[in-house]
Formats: sequence, C-alpha cells, structure tokens
Amino acid sequence: MDHEPEQPIRVVFALLDQSLVLDWAGPAEALRIANSLLRARGEAERFRIEFASPTPTTVGSVGVQISGLAPLPTQWDGPAWIVLVGLPGRTIRVDGEAAQALVHWLRGLRFETGRLELLSICAGALLAAHAGVLSGRRATTHHHHLQELRETDTRCEVVANRVFVLDPPIYSSAGVTTGIDLVLHRIGEVCDAALAAQVAQTMVVAQRRGPHDPELSPFLAYRNHLHAALHRVQDAVSEQPGHDWNVPRMAQVAHTSPRHLTRLFVEHAGVAPLAYLRRLRLASAQRALQAGASVTRAAEVSGFGSDTQLRRAWRHFGLDGSPSLATAPAARS
Repeated sequence: MDHEPEQPIRVVFALLDQSLVLDWAGPAEALRIANSLLRARGEAERFRIEFASPTPTTVGSVGVQISGLAPLPTQWDGPAWIVLVGLPGRTIRVDGEAAQALVHWLRGLRFETGRLELLSICAGALLAAHAGVLSGRRATTHHHHLQELRETDTRCEVVANRVFVLDPPIYSSAGVTTGIDLVLHRIGEVCDAALAAQVAQTMVVAQRRGPHDPELSPFLAYRNHLHAALHRVQDAVSEQPGHDWNVPRMAQVAHTSPRHLTRLFVEHAGVAPLAYLRRLRLASAQRALQAGASVTRAAEVSGFGSDTQLRRAWRHFGLDGSPSLATAPAARS
C-alpha cells in the first residue's frame, strides 16, 4: 500500500531591519537545494520557504531592500520552523516598534517538537531570549553575545564554543555561517544524511561536527573535497549502501579505472573506497538496529552478507561496546 507523502515543513524566516543577510540567505539556499535534489530523485519537496516581518519592507544588513514580506503568521496548519536571525551591533536592542512586535509574537507561540520548532542563528538567540523562549533550555549564540545571552535570560543554560546546540523544539547556532551547519543537520534529520551531504557538496561547504556525535556521521564525512567524479561515487554509495558494491562497480560510476578510483579516494577523501563503504554500511546497520531491527535484518539491509560479518566489522571499527548492537533483538529462527 502506498504511503501518502509527508506534509512539507513550513519554514518562516522572521526578519527585522538590518537582519544579517548571510544568516538567512545561506540556510534558505540549503533548503532550496534540498528541494531541488528531492525533485531530481522523484520525491516531493519537504520545505516551503517563507519570509515574514512585522513590516512589509525591511533593509538587510548590506543595504539590500526586501519587500513584499508577509505578516508574522498566527495560523499553523502543519509542521513549521521559525528561523530567527542576527542583527549587527555590540548588543541586540529590542526597544524599536518592529522588534517589540516580533518579541510579543514569539511570546504567544507554543513550540512543540515535530509541530512548531524554533531555529536561531547567530544573535537571533537574543530575540528568543527577550521573549522568554529559552528559559530552562540550552542554547548558544555568536561568541560576542554569549555573556549578553546569559544576562538577558538567567534561566537559559548558555553553551559556549559549540557550532550548534539541539534542545528540541529549540535549535540554536553560533555565528553567521553556522546557520548553514544547523540547517544541514536538520535536513539530515528530516530527510536523510545522504541528502544533507549532497546539499553541502552543492554549496561547496565542509560538513561540521554535530552536537552529539564524537565523530562525523560517515554519510557526512570524507566529503570535504571538490572532485566531481568522486562526489558522484559517494552520492551513489550513500543512497544505496546495501547495494552489491565493489571497487570496479564504483569505478563505473566515476567512469574511471578501479586503480585510479582508489587513488582518488585516498588523495581527495583520505580513505580507501572499501573502508568508506564499510563505514556507510555500519552507519546504515546502526540506524536499522536503533529502529528495532534484528542483527540479521540489519546486516541484510545494510549490505553485510551475514550478522557475523556485521559483528566482525563492528568490532574492527571499535564499536563492540555499543549498546545498539548488544541489545538489538535476536534473529528469529
């Protein structure tokens, strides 16, 4: 039976005069590219981008005039993200009429995971703090504003030296370009990590470490290069890690020889092709285990020939102490 496509996420960028353009333009482009890549895969778009403000026209931080802005919404008919962005200056003042209207609007919203969520970028966290949205939560902001955030809301646990902080339904990022990192992370959460990696590659940005992982997800790692043929292979393997891959089949995707592909992987990605494949399969297996699959089923869907091979690879990469594998449901006879 076919499943109905998931309802698109409404992403509302709330802008004030002098809003930092890169704070909203970078994340908006990431979402646009994600939609484009989803369409190319024959899938429905997941993000509906909107720009709203207390005033119909604003002027961005670099002098660009933005007109035709929608009013701040009050009706929500599905999942939505509100994105707050930073403003220039040593401190973030909210004594103007438009800023006061934005803060008042925020106070009237009820944030709930999976329904209405807040993403703050750079000093956008200060707007949320003035509205009391961060009380009792963990958050970060640009390093110039960390002390200001502590003083604005003493009940907020301010986290320093972090690219972004997740405390659903509140998500906050540090300064300027880290908004792209946060949105890439969220794309990976609501779509998949392979799509997030493709978006990053299209934008020619390096993937950043996430807030909970000691290392980058293998789906996101080894992509900090500009070699188009190698990205093409990594895209293909990421989308179907359980496929019957070997180096010659990967080389066909790159339109090169197996020996040359191995050189490309080592030179540009810093990893051998089969080691890269094993890491993706382990990540795929772990995701299946966390979803409740047996070890045997996880091995099957991730491309390992048997649960014995999965366990061997798990130990090889030092994951034998992971509770995910140890507590996975036993295979049925």
